[in-house]
Amino acid sequence: MEMTSASATGYRAGLSWKTRRLLGRVSLLGWLSGALAAVIVEHLLGRGLALRLGLGSIPLLFGVTDILRQPLMIPSTSVYVLLVYLLPIALVASVTAPALNRVAGRLLGMSTWLSIITHLAIAYTVLDLWCALNDYRLLIVKLMLVAVMITLSLNIVNGYMGEFCCSHPGFMALGAYSSSVFTVLFFVDDDVFGAALLPPALAPFLFPLALLAGGLVAAAGALAVAIPSFRTRGDYLAVISLAFTFIVKSFIENLEIIGGPRGFMSQPDLASLPVVFAWTVICMAVINNYVRSTLGKALNAVRDDETAANAMTVDTRHTKMTAFLFSAFWAGVAGGLFAHIMRYVNPATFGVQKLAEVLAMLYFGGLNSVIGSVVGAVGFTLFSEALRPLEIYKWVIIPVLLILIMMFRPTGLLGFRDFDVRKTLSPRDIRERGGRTVASG
Repeated sequence: MEMTSASATGYRAGLSWKTRRLLGRVSLLGWLSGALAAVIVEHLLGRGLALRLGLGSIPLLFGVTDILRQPLMIPSTSVYVLLVYLLPIALVASVTAPALNRVAGRLLGMSTWLSIITHLAIAYTVLDLWCALNDYRLLIVKLMLVAVMITLSLNIVNGYMGEFCCSHPGFMALGAYSSSVFTVLFFVDDDVFGAALLPPALAPFLFPLALLAGGLVAAAGALAVAIPSFRTRGDYLAVISLAFTFIVKSFIENLEIIGGPRGFMSQPDLASLPVVFAWTVICMAVINNYVRSTLGKALNAVRDDETAANAMTVDTRHTKMTAFLFSAFWAGVAGGLFAHIMRYVNPATFGVQKLAEVLAMLYFGGLNSVIGSVVGAVGFTLFSEALRPLEIYKWVIIPVLLILIMMFRPTGLLGFRDFDVRKTLSPRDIRERGGRTVASG
């Protein structure tokens, strides 16, 4: 007997519910273990499988760029992605779910920090193994992590503070050039700055100071925006901050000692994957703690109603100033990492296009959400890079996608979502039992 339309719809709905329930039972530790299994499979079998399927080499970004360059490779690339990524992740995550859920629960019960370190160690191992197959992947992952930092920093102002700021490319530029001058002056024999002031062997140990210097210079530059703009109302911050970006760009273009419009190079190779990953994790942790703290709650109060917040004894001017300088600091650190990843910076990099990219990442992921900023930065970076073979058409597809998201998800994909580390790391069955962290056998 043929299945009726109503029964077919009910069957599909039931199957979809069962699928979501099954996927929801897998903890984050299970998904990370599945991803680790996938990259191990790719290391062991990837090259041979790619040759047998006629791909020539391992696909770069999950096969999307290969498909766009050669549409006839869709069947071979799909088989590769299925065998190397989808099947190992699904099998390992589903088969090991009960055991890994118990492990995740016990780790969280023993120590939150132990659980965090374990998850981060597996996540870094996955990234490191995935990037080890070619340098292109390594570059994309580094830039993606920097994008996470800059998006998080902008979310403090545009999301949690409720203003519209356009000065983050300028803050990035200040951080990039300041940290570059620091490292080249102290650790590189340069034609302009002369012989290195310190032995190059000390560079990896003092590199954090260079990034902090870049962040502090960016925060100092933020005062030029904050002091006049916070005395006004409405959209004046957007106008003043945009002017600041153009001023910084023009100033650097006319400063010949750092290359002017030609750009600045000779930065030492200090931004390795472990360094960028560590700074991104620190940035996420610090910003998440900040927005969940008393200062963050005060910032939300200022965003919702500044007059009411002021009446409730919130020092609105101090709150806004602190948030703005804090945001600029992390933008400057991100700029310093960017400069040492590329080992070359040009003032044209920090123009309107960079501003558009960062704003797109922020609003794509969602305002007022740490995890939304991460998803927005990662998703936009990978999607934009995957569409690179389309050249100019890429900048038609991406705006249309953003328009659709703004129409159907005005707050972004994960807007106004609180990020609780313990809830993220704990298995679903433990959360459903009220947060007890001792898993039963």
